[in-house]
Amino acid sequence: MEIVHIYTRRRSDFGRPCYFSDRPAEVCVDIQPDPSLAEAFVLRCPVDTPVQHGSEMSEHEVNTERVEVETRGVNHVEGGWPKDINPQEMEQMARFRKKVEKEENYINTIVHLGTLMEHCVRQNNAIDIYEEYFGEEEEAEMEDESPSAKTINVIRDPNITKRTAAHLSWHPDRCKKLAVAYSCLEFQQSTEDMSLDSYIWDLENPNKPQLVLKPSSPLVSLEYNPKDAHILVGGCYNGQLAYWDTRKGGLPAEVSTVEASHRDPAYGAIWLQSKTGTECFSASTDGQVLWWDIRKLSEPTETLVLDITRQGLLENALGAITLEFEPTMPTKFMVGTEQGIVITCNRKAKTPPEKIAGTYSSHHGPVYALTRNPLYPKIFLTVGDWTARIWSEEAKESSIMWTKYHLSYLTAGCWSTVRPAVFFTTKMDGTLDVWDFLFKQNDPSLSLKICDEPLSSLRLQDNGCIVGCGSKLGTVTLLEISSGLCTLQRNEKNLANAMFERETKREKILEARHREMRLKERARSEGQDAETEEIPEESPQEALDRAQKEFFEVIEAELQRRARAEARHLDGKVKKQAGEEAVVQGEESELPKYEEESEEKDAAKE
Repeated sequence: MEIVHIYTRRRSDFGRPCYFSDRPAEVCVDIQPDPSLAEAFVLRCPVDTPVQHGSEMSEHEVNTERVEVETRGVNHVEGGWPKDINPQEMEQMARFRKKVEKEENYINTIVHLGTLMEHCVRQNNAIDIYEEYFGEEEEAEMEDESPSAKTINVIRDPNITKRTAAHLSWHPDRCKKLAVAYSCLEFQQSTEDMSLDSYIWDLENPNKPQLVLKPSSPLVSLEYNPKDAHILVGGCYNGQLAYWDTRKGGLPAEVSTVEASHRDPAYGAIWLQSKTGTECFSASTDGQVLWWDIRKLSEPTETLVLDITRQGLLENALGAITLEFEPTMPTKFMVGTEQGIVITCNRKAKTPPEKIAGTYSSHHGPVYALTRNPLYPKIFLTVGDWTARIWSEEAKESSIMWTKYHLSYLTAGCWSTVRPAVFFTTKMDGTLDVWDFLFKQNDPSLSLKICDEPLSSLRLQDNGCIVGCGSKLGTVTLLEISSGLCTLQRNEKNLANAMFERETKREKILEARHREMRLKERARSEGQDAETEEIPEESPQEALDRAQKEFFEVIEAELQRRARAEARHLDGKVKKQAGEEAVVQGEESELPKYEEESEEKDAAKE
């Protein structure tokens, strides 16, 4: 069937522009369905047909040169000070202020600047740009959030032979750089082809280290200089101390001489708070603490032997494996030893024996971690054997708080930099534990299985949000913890301080009680000793004769006691038999008398 519709138009209308207009629909043809056509219908898969409305262009390629992107930054510091004044040194700033205040133009300048400052202060008082309108809702959400952590990066040792990530150090200014010291801490497992290198990693490009540090011996400790982020100091496995300037490359700028260095691995290396920013000190298992100035590493500036008997003998010294130094307490530092003893030292003392201020018997084995609470420096944390313990400087005999004994050995620990009640510990089974003792004391608030191999090192960023865990196979896992664990809670400082003071007071009371009991026991033992001194000493033969005589006397007394008992027993038997015979005779004498009386009665009746 063919349908044809013919449109007719006049010749004069050809070529004219079209004028379209809307009109209602109009049915041109209505075809009724034919059921017979359904039999010829064939089902076909859907077919997509694209339609291109744009103009087609030919395909072409362009080769461009690869651009290497490099991140650069500017170090902004506090301005307005002369070049010779360090804004971080309070003494220099105070001297400069006194000098300026004495000048004649000082008052006029302050009066002139006062009006400008007053205008800015009034602007700030008009509106608070930092006002939080929904703080209560955020706090409520934070409280409801359960503790958690997520892995944000994993950095692996690039060498074929894997080594232990012995120490971690975050960049002081940028939290995107991490220095890792790699070494094999088990001497018999080291091989000849094992690499000596350690690395500085940029977290934005974790596939390749940003800088390769090439020491003469594997590094067991590595620390950034807090004043100059380009400088790092490292303790080597052979006891030497080296420092690097990252602007000069991966080779050490200077290394200490072997003769003047430690004789064991320098497990601790920490920067001191000094004007020059070049002083540091190190500790080793050889029992020495050495102070250095990196401008001259040929010999240490000072030496301390960790002999708690205060005799200064190196053969009696305790091996140090951890160091602790708090910049707010510049004259004090602490050392954790292999024997489980924490030694507190005072650098201000005049003689070396006086520098050892006291000791704490903390653990059954080596003290693998020793760190002060950043908000309460008198409180410090120790990690060793199967527990982590919290100590107070005022209670020396026992810790004020401690965790339960775990099944796995503890290897590292650190406080939270933001919350005073939170600390972290790692274990040999590859687990990271986060403790919040305001929330829970018996068990960790969060326990994460990081890897299958033992964890060896732990370091938290200054902002308290990202924690790095190094393992025995050189894998560094970076985790971002939940906001509830890295945000200061309401009234947390007061609650933590109250808990520390309460536990410290309790331990002081127990210490006084134990001291009193020890004095009574000592007095009792001294009294017994005095009594024993009055008795003359006897020879072994005299003691044997005396014991033999006492033995026979005891036997003789026992025989006599038995003889007396038998005699009493026989006497009782004889008296009993005599009584029975008397009773029988009395009965026989009464019987004939009864018979006589009966015969008399019968005769009278007759």
